[in-house]
Amino acid sequence: MEFENKILSREISRLLYERGKSLGTAESCTGGRIAEAIIATPGASNYFKGSIVSYADEIKENLLNVDHQVIEDQTAVCEEVARQMVQGACHALNVDFAISATGFAGPGGGTKDIPVGTIWLACGTADEIVTSKLEEDDGRDKNLERATHTALQMFHEFLQEHMPVVEEEG
Repeated sequence: MEFENKILSREISRLLYERGKSLGTAESCTGGRIAEAIIATPGASNYFKGSIVSYADEIKENLLNVDHQVIEDQTAVCEEVARQMVQGACHALNVDFAISATGFAGPGGGTKDIPVGTIWLACGTADEIVTSKLEEDDGRDKNLERATHTALQMFHEFLQEHMPVVEEEG
């Protein structure tokens, strides 16, 4: 998937750079892997502003403004937390778009209701967010690799849908 991630990163780079838009990430279980994949493309400093690795709930709440009650009621591994992480990153990093990830990569941390391999991904703007839930457990490394790839793919599709390429007339 590394080669595919480079292609996705290059496409994301082109779409953001051509339109003068900015991106940031808010990552929990992926620990900065999504940001690493984004900056693998030369010129990323033109659109990528930064990342908040919010491994602890305290950081999600204090830096990303994730609602404490949501974490209490639903845990940090839920769709709503992933959504709030995107909103928080957009505001904290002052970016047009953000990508987030929260989950249990393994080998521990899962519960009966939320097993290891459950990872919620989200991307979008502060006002429009799409989410995806991963539920397979193929071991920590594969889970993180899948989450990173899926997040890039999901964001690329979001950009294509919300910022279609305009063909130049010649």
